[in-house]
Amino acid sequence: MKRVGDVVRTAQGLAVVRAPDETKPEFGITVVDENLTEIGRVVDVFGPVARPYVAVSPNDDVRLPTLLGTTLYAR
Repeated sequence: MKRVGDVVRTAQGLAVVRAPDETKPEFGITVVDENLTEIGRVVDVFGPVARPYVAVSPNDDVRLPTLLGTTLYAR
C-alpha cells in the first residue's frame, strides 16, 4: 500500500487529502484507511506540484467528518 496523505478537510461531499510529496495516485484508485476499510475512490488531483491535494469521493456508508485527520492509503 502507498500512502495517499492525511485528510485535511471536507468540501462538497469530498474528502480533501494533502499528499506527503509530489507522488500522486491515479484517478479511480481505491482508497483505504489504516484498518484496510475501503473509504472511496480518487476523483481529482489539484494544487501545487510539490504537495498536491487529492479529492476522494467517499463510499455511501462513510461519514466524512470522522475522516478528518486520518491517513489514507491507495490499495
